[in-house]
Order: sequence, then C-alpha cells, then structure tokens
Amino acid sequence: MRKLRKVALALLVLLAVLVLAAWLVLRLPVFGGVPEGARLERMRQSQQFINGRFENTPPYVSNMSLTGELKAWMGEQVREPTFEVPVLKMEAGDLARPAAPGLRAWWLGHAGVLLEIDGVRVLTDPVFSERASPFQFAGPARLHPAPLALDQWKNIDAVVISHDHFDHLDMATIQQLAAGGTHFYVGLGIGAHLERWQVPAAQIHEMDWWDKAEIKGVTIHCTPARHYSGRRSMDNSTLWASWMIKGPAHSAYFSGDTGYAGHFKAIRERLGAPELALLKVGAYGDTWLDIHMNPEAAAQAHRDLGAGTLLPVHWATFNLAYHEWAEPIVRSVAAAKAQGVQLVTPRVGEKYESGTPFVNTDWYRPTAGPGPRRQSP
Repeated sequence: MRKLRKVALALLVLLAVLVLAAWLVLRLPVFGGVPEGARLERMRQSQQFINGRFENTPPYVSNMSLTGELKAWMGEQVREPTFEVPVLKMEAGDLARPAAPGLRAWWLGHAGVLLEIDGVRVLTDPVFSERASPFQFAGPARLHPAPLALDQWKNIDAVVISHDHFDHLDMATIQQLAAGGTHFYVGLGIGAHLERWQVPAAQIHEMDWWDKAEIKGVTIHCTPARHYSGRRSMDNSTLWASWMIKGPAHSAYFSGDTGYAGHFKAIRERLGAPELALLKVGAYGDTWLDIHMNPEAAAQAHRDLGAGTLLPVHWATFNLAYHEWAEPIVRSVAAAKAQGVQLVTPRVGEKYESGTPFVNTDWYRPTAGPGPRRQSP
C-alpha cells in the first residue's frame, strides 16, 4: 500500500508539473494577448459575438469524428512536392521604390500575396517564418523558400489579416513589418495579439464586418467569412474576416480562410465586383468544407463575387491537410474551365499585372525538362 501511495504521489506531482508547464508555455508572447477592457467591450457589441465568443451565421456544426480524421490522416496521398518548387526571387530594392499606379499581385505562397493597388502596397496574411507554428523547431515546415527573406520586407503600407491561426498570423513577420511603420487591419480582438508583440496602437486597426478604413486613398473593407479562430485553442476568441480593397481605379478581394456560403454574393451586392479575387483553394477535407471551401466552391465564389480574375491561394507552402500537394491547383484549373472563370496560376514570387496578358503554365507538375510548360488546354 505504501508503495502504491508513492506511485500515486509521483503521478500527481508529474501531472502538476505538466499542467504548470503548459500554463507557462501558453503564456509565451507567440500565443498573443487576451482582449480586455475597452477592446473586449467593443467585441461584445458585435452581432457575431454570441455567448462570449464569435460565431458564424448560421453557426458552424462540426461533423468531424476522431476515427474519420485518423483514417484520413493515414491516407497514402503524396502531400508534399516531389520536386523543387520553382520560386522567383524578389528584390528588396523593388520595395524601396514607390508603388506604381495600377494593380499587380505577387503570390508569396500559402495565403500571402503582395498587392500594389493604385500606389499602395498591401500584404495579405504574410507568414515568412520557416514554420507555421508557435515554435520554430516543430510544426508544419515550409515546402519552398519565401521569395524574399523575412528581414528584407520593408515599405509596406498595410497588412490585412484574415484570422489568428499560425499559418495566417506570424509573430516574427508582424514585428518585422511593424518596425517599418506598416498599418495592420485585423478582425476584432486580434489587436490584443499585436499589442503583446509591441506593435504601436496607432498602427492597429481592429474592425468588425462591414467596417471600413482608408489609407492613402485606398479603402479597406472588412467583410464576412466563414471560419473559426484561436491561438491557444479553437475558442473563437477573435473575429475572422475577408477583405475588399478598393482604390480609385482598381479593386481586389481576399477571401482569407473560409467555407463557401452566401457572404460572397452579399459582398458583391454591397461593395461591387472586384477586379481580382484571391480565393482560398487548398487545405480542405470532406468534413471541413463548411469552413474550408474546396476548389470547385472557390470557382463558384468567384462567380458570386462577379470578379474579373481568380488567383488561387492557400496551398503549396505548408502540409496542412490530407489531399495531394498539387490537387488544389489541378482541381482549380479544371473548375475554372468548367465554370467559365478566368484564372491565373503564377509561380511563387511571379508577378501578375491586371490588364497585361499572363501565360499560365503547369509548373506544379514534375517535368523531365527545365522550366515550366504551358498549361494544357
């Protein structure tokens, strides 16, 4: 009996140590801050804030099961590229020059895009760290390098953040950009994370759905999305969003991470059709579709928006789902053709310029010879 008591005591001590360690880890800066005071009161005024947390409309009801997810996880899909992903290196010197008029986009991998829109530079969900994780020694690692190193990113006017998950909100990237005076446009509550990371309050703009703000003559609209949030847990403690960016002559829409729903039509009805749509096409699963749309749904969303050109994002950079690595773009190309959608497939770091012919290539397929091939009709 005495020996049993010693074992039980040792287990209790071990449990206490583990709980204390977890408590301390979750309070590291990388996990962000906790909304309180005036920030929390403003969150409570949002129509999406229900019973102490943000909710989708209608609410998301998960149909995931542990056995189903384990079965999918154990699938035999090739989830990482079998060849070196082509990356077009960007030059830091280009950012030293003022952004020119017009509309240009550089896909940076995953959900990150550099936009130049009517003379203003905007980044969407930039993540330039090596891992989409709270720790740089573990977690999903990059499958290709960033087209420009983290410490080279300067002279960015604005960043829009769709939500606070680690593959969309990266502490090191935020701190690098904040030091250069970048302004951050985020959903309600996310400002607490940025404050914890020493971003000056004057550079933080927290917004509810349908709020808008202006920077250098370009209007940034916070628009609905269908997802969830939380850095410590899936607690919906901050608001997720999509973004419409409208300049005097050009416009672009960024879906963020979202499921397909009626908000795309609502956005078009209220704000008009965007010239360019950056739509999430990857990291989906059969039981995730309500909050992670697939390529076919993205093509339909593009039609709902009435957008001009579709640039697929949210794939290729991190292994986050159970599908083949290239499946999102292969299905996107097919869906665009079937639904009559104008789509571009730039390589990482490759420039797309609105109004200029763009030649799609199937660079995402392994080839025997050097260089990308023209896309098959």
